[in-house]
Amino acid sequence: MHGGFRSHLSELRKDNLEQYCDSRATFTYNSPDKHTGGVTYGGYSKKIVVDEAFVLRVSEKVGLAATAPLLCAGITTYSPLRHWKVTKGQKVGLGGLGHMAVKFAHTFGAQVVLFTTSPGKTEDAKRLGADEVVISKDEDEMKKHSNSFDFILDTVSARPRSMTISLC
Repeated sequence: MHGGFRSHLSELRKDNLEQYCDSRATFTYNSPDKHTGGVTYGGYSKKIVVDEAFVLRVSEKVGLAATAPLLCAGITTYSPLRHWKVTKGQKVGLGGLGHMAVKFAHTFGAQVVLFTTSPGKTEDAKRLGADEVVISKDEDEMKKHSNSFDFILDTVSARPRSMTISLC
């Protein structure tokens, strides 16, 4: 292990921020394993060996199907919303991992605006807590929100042309 990396990783680990280490990720499955020289198969295995710091116990009272979204889209959206202290009175734009992000931002008291390319998602978004739904393919609709957000959480991997409009 490179000394500079060890120092960097040690600092991240001390602060419980290992997930932000960009130089040594080993993914759960089909990823080169730097420790064994092989490939990881954790996603398809009956057993996996991992550091206990990265494992949590799921109560038998809670179904795994109900828990899984909290461990993926849930933490992906919860973490930045909490880190940037999203709260009541803020206007928040969301795009990508919508369901969990909408629920969290709504629960935190924010005015929630969901961006989507699919008009068919409007009803669900509002049921989950979105105050407004913007179809991101509609440039006029996007312009209405220009420079109006306190926070935008964008987990979309593609960039519609209209998303180049300044929103914050």
